Amino acid sequence: MAQHAVISGAGIGGPALARQLAANGWDTTVIERYPDRRDEGQNVDIRGAAREVVRRMGIDADVRAANTTEVGMRFLRADGSTAASFPVSPGTDGPTAELEILRGELSRILIEHADSTDFRFGTQIADVVDHGEHVAVTLDDGDALDADLVVIAEGLHSRSRRFVAATEVNDLGMYIAYATIPRRDDDDNWWSWQHATESRSVHLRPDNLGTTRAMLSFVSDVRGLDELGREDLNTILRRTFDDLGGATPRILDELDAGAPMYFSSVGQMSSPAWSTGRVALLGDAAHCNATFGGAGTSLALIGAYVLAGELGSGDDVLGALARYERLMKPFIDAAPLIRPRMLQLMNPRTRSGIRVLHAAAGVVAGPIGRALSSAASAAGKLPINLSAGDPELPTYL
Repeated sequence: MAQHAVISGAGIGGPALARQLAANGWDTTVIERYPDRRDEGQNVDIRGAAREVVRRMGIDADVRAANTTEVGMRFLRADGSTAASFPVSPGTDGPTAELEILRGELSRILIEHADSTDFRFGTQIADVVDHGEHVAVTLDDGDALDADLVVIAEGLHSRSRRFVAATEVNDLGMYIAYATIPRRDDDDNWWSWQHATESRSVHLRPDNLGTTRAMLSFVSDVRGLDELGREDLNTILRRTFDDLGGATPRILDELDAGAPMYFSSVGQMSSPAWSTGRVALLGDAAHCNATFGGAGTSLALIGAYVLAGELGSGDDVLGALARYERLMKPFIDAAPLIRPRMLQLMNPRTRSGIRVLHAAAGVVAGPIGRALSSAASAAGKLPINLSAGDPELPTYL
């Protein structure tokens, strides 16, 4: 009789794990509290060993076909001129990864490839009772499931992580609004990043769906803004950004008109334990260095691959969970480390701070900076390059 895994979260890690476990003969059920698969969200990177995971999963062609078409990142001055630009360079990892895809598109691909999985949208875990040899799961719609394993893959602000460990999220005081707006004829394929005083930023990024992805980020001492309703969020965003020019008025107008938006706080969390009994954590629910740090998607894919591989190596679920956590630790340690000071440097409060950032970026983007970056990347010392110096990815039959 096939073993059964209940996975909570239909974003990236959950469907990836379901697909890999199904390939190993497991029955899989994925629970998702949202009523449908979420299409909104930002561009995500697939870097380092995660590229090999995508290849081994057999979804490489689909992922490449859904590439956002982004050609690089550039810093814009207030007048719209370019202060520095970082084009995509094949084989290296700059601000724009070689494999750049919308979060919703990657989720779609993973769900389509997990076609034997029972996906249940519009419900969530209400209770989990580990009986030692099996786990009883109660959903908030009243359904009851019996499983050999429960995996929480709900992201940084997981509601079910409490079944493994009580862990506080370290809120870094930054909020980001991700919006999908109509594409205009003058939109190009660059990720355009405009800084403004008071640690505000405005971003435009291309996608492969005929729309444009916009981001508004700002720093605030007020906590809990991400729990507000859409009308209140629109009001806060307009009050925060209404004095800016460039793309900002267009973005604010589209938000007022009802453009799809996802609003999130930026935080960090590292669970002291990744599993207890037959209940485990995956992806940002286990460890999140920062919700925009660039490594979360890659680590979720790697984690799903390793966890499924270890579970497929035998019937010892508890032993597989212990090996999974041990094997993932080096990948966590190799990922870019986001510190509050880095947020301050990348989001200056003053005009002079913005000028300094742009000047430094111009040096890095110039001939000398490119030469130094190439040397550092080759040596495995470039912080954003998750691939350089990656631990060896296990191979499973």
